[in-house]
Amino acid sequence: MKMKAAVLTRCGAPRPFARSKPIEVLEVDLDPPGEGEVLVKVGGAGLCHSDLSMVNGDRPRPTPIVLGHEGSGEIVEVGAGVHDVKAGDHICFTFNVSCGRCRRCLEGRPYICERAITPRAAGQLLSGHHRLHLDGKPVNHQSGVSCFAEYAVVDRGSVVVIDSSLPLDLAALFGCAVVTGVGAVVNTAQIQPGSSVAVVGLGGVGLSGLLGAVLAGAGKIVAIDLSDEKLGLARQLGATDTVNARDADHVQQVRDLTGGGVDYAFDFAGTIKAMETAYLATRWGGTTVSAGLSPITADFSFKQSLLVSEEKTIKGSYMGSCVPVRDIPRFISLYQQGRLPVDRMVSQRVGFAELNEGFDRLQEVATVRQVLVPHG
Repeated sequence: MKMKAAVLTRCGAPRPFARSKPIEVLEVDLDPPGEGEVLVKVGGAGLCHSDLSMVNGDRPRPTPIVLGHEGSGEIVEVGAGVHDVKAGDHICFTFNVSCGRCRRCLEGRPYICERAITPRAAGQLLSGHHRLHLDGKPVNHQSGVSCFAEYAVVDRGSVVVIDSSLPLDLAALFGCAVVTGVGAVVNTAQIQPGSSVAVVGLGGVGLSGLLGAVLAGAGKIVAIDLSDEKLGLARQLGATDTVNARDADHVQQVRDLTGGGVDYAFDFAGTIKAMETAYLATRWGGTTVSAGLSPITADFSFKQSLLVSEEKTIKGSYMGSCVPVRDIPRFISLYQQGRLPVDRMVSQRVGFAELNEGFDRLQEVATVRQVLVPHG
């Protein structure tokens, strides 16, 4: 079939993207689903910093590539061998497909599936195939999803069936922002009720982490960002204190507010400065968790002797350490109960023609979560 898709033609184009236009909306060919795959009509797709890192060149990928890894939709067709989902099912995409058979999957950590690494890096589906083509040549898939398009063919393991009463444009957020942010707090860190928490970076993932801290019963939640507007939203969503990272003494402010540092500090911004803030704001014996992806060439350093003498813990969190089939439905249920108000994070809905401008807004830290509505 032919369909409209947002194709990134080059990584690292000059800004503003609205002028350089690295994303082109093109008509591409989409193959039918192969064995173990499904065809999905995309209902919504979030603009995430992981997408931006490809557009701005921080984490380049082979191009051309159809963007989009956070999304939702409705299954239209299933391929051979797929019997547990059907046409009409509403789904969230999960951006790290799992094989269910490798060591990591078998130990309950499908979010770091070993078998998925190679095809993902090559822009392929788990099968090793491309289902996207332009002028007879393969077009790469982003994270096995590529949902900045009207339709997507993905591996069966890339979808989680969800409650069909949830609007699809909102459901998109549960595919990345919510699982990554909430999951980092409740799965990776496993914070305890009454804990003190610092949330560094208040994009869609960071605000989800803040909501996760509220949900988990944190006693003090310090939100840290460069934007006063986002800090204001953080206070509305449950932050007990806010600190602007532009202040030269912002780390000391956090330490003063918490009697020497927080029990758990989270880097959700994906920058080395944010990670340094999180680490320095962590108390002796505390835990620093990084869920933000920094530029691929960036290094984070610390004094090893202090790591030992202060007995801190540094942890990475990929996809919120989530088991998607378990966590996405339960996070949706918590939203429906009013306990996880992720709808407050949606800044605006955009069409294909606005994607370059949308990534300019994201780069300028002028928005939280924008959602592409392909059929709007």
